[in-house]
Amino acid sequence: MGFYLNSKTAYMLYRDMTKNPYFVDKTKILKELIPPVDQGGEYICITRPRRFGKTIMANMIVSFFGKGEDSRDVFDQLNIAKSDVYEKYRNQYDVIHISFNDVDMEEETYESYIQSVKSVLKEDLRETFPELNLSYGTSVIRDLLTVTMQTGRRFLFVLDEWDYIFHQDFVTEEDKKKYLAFLRLLLKDKPYVQFAYMTGILPIAKYSSGSELNMFSEYTMATEHRFSSYFGFREPEVDILYDRYSINTLKEERHVSREGLKYWYDGYYTKSGERIYNPRSVVLSLTNNNLGNYWTSAGPYDEIFYYIKNNIADVRDSIALMVSGIQVPVRIQEYAATSQNLETKDEIFSAMVVYGFLSYEKGKVCIPNKELMDKFDGLLQKERSLGYVYQLARASEKMLEATLAGDTKTMAEILSLVHDTETPLLKYNNETELTAVVNLVYLAAREFYRIEREEKAGVGYVDFIFYPEMDKNADCIILELKVDASPEEAIEQIRCRKYAQRFQPKLGEKPIYTGRILAVGISYDRKEKVHRCRIEEVRL
Repeated sequence: MGFYLNSKTAYMLYRDMTKNPYFVDKTKILKELIPPVDQGGEYICITRPRRFGKTIMANMIVSFFGKGEDSRDVFDQLNIAKSDVYEKYRNQYDVIHISFNDVDMEEETYESYIQSVKSVLKEDLRETFPELNLSYGTSVIRDLLTVTMQTGRRFLFVLDEWDYIFHQDFVTEEDKKKYLAFLRLLLKDKPYVQFAYMTGILPIAKYSSGSELNMFSEYTMATEHRFSSYFGFREPEVDILYDRYSINTLKEERHVSREGLKYWYDGYYTKSGERIYNPRSVVLSLTNNNLGNYWTSAGPYDEIFYYIKNNIADVRDSIALMVSGIQVPVRIQEYAATSQNLETKDEIFSAMVVYGFLSYEKGKVCIPNKELMDKFDGLLQKERSLGYVYQLARASEKMLEATLAGDTKTMAEILSLVHDTETPLLKYNNETELTAVVNLVYLAAREFYRIEREEKAGVGYVDFIFYPEMDKNADCIILELKVDASPEEAIEQIRCRKYAQRFQPKLGEKPIYTGRILAVGISYDRKEKVHRCRIEEVRL
């Protein structure tokens, strides 16, 4: 068995994954892939943000179709085993599986990088087909053609992280063109290709003019229904995983709630509108018994700043709105993410959708969940070039302290902190802009509270509810906003509509929150240009 051809690696990795207590069976995709594999000649490229299970899926496909190892012990227990064609297609194909991020990274040039791929594949072919006496001097494409012409055997190609090479410092623009040409020559219109399956972050169209790899049908999360249920975790799947967690973890030792999983990791959407969770983060959260940020990166906010740095003025207000939980209209431009000089707001947000920093649904983008919100929080509190947004975010620690202390004078001063600067959001044409500013000045509160916007509470919907997360004995906060009305009216609305009932325990259960419940009213008078605040304690 070879390194790329009929390798055992994918089987070993996928087998280990199925033993994880929080494994989700996605093998139904195999039944959907069997027809194109059987008929031959189809090319599929599925792109998703990182951490969305692309590599696990590639390993599963290789393990099922490939001859590298008898995978009966794995798949007999999974959904695909129920198919009437299960035995017919399992381990019946020669599979060439290349993970481009696994190529020897000691290579320092594109030529040595790609030559490493060619050399390893040629060696695999010589070892698998010794009777053909394949020459060391011929190209890998010639060797593949020779195998098919002389034996009739064809290959399934599974290429993972196909775009990884584009992110390497040693790769030039000319190298990228060579790489696309290599893939085209390797795959396009070749009789030895029975089927090709390719994954990456960015769709092919973002890297090529469309002609080099136009044989591929592309499936993105935002634009195509097909395959959408196989990447990321759907709501029912997370329910099942949480049930397993509840069985495996004593009640008094559980630090992860079902509600917490949704708050931290939900918020992505498929083309059909189905909500999707980040799968890696859900699994690690349940495994570690901890709600935390599992989105790995070089730093807390540097990747986000990379995208907006060329046009901060154009995106600043939109980011402020999104941090407040408000969706922002945008025209997604799928070609834009390859550019190293993103300039327009549409280009910038399009790239951020592709990489998973933003979620896209029905023409609008938003920050999907707390895990990503934390990254934006870091950006807002550290990047001075964001101007008034930065100033408000920096004042957020003091705002929380003033609120808990009942210091309404300081609260009003903070809200007016940047009122005399050029701050479009502070025109307060409606409560949406006031909501954005209030969210910014309570940014630091997110470290201690789960903050919900427009949540059903009592009779009606409340603007903000702050649920203590770090300390259940901390004060709870209900916050209502008013434009051209008094903070007393906001407090009265909180009382009359019984918003405090959100903190009431279910019948027969002990109270979850034991601190005070503070009703906070914040108003802005557009004529007088004055903020007013009021705080009262309410009881259940």
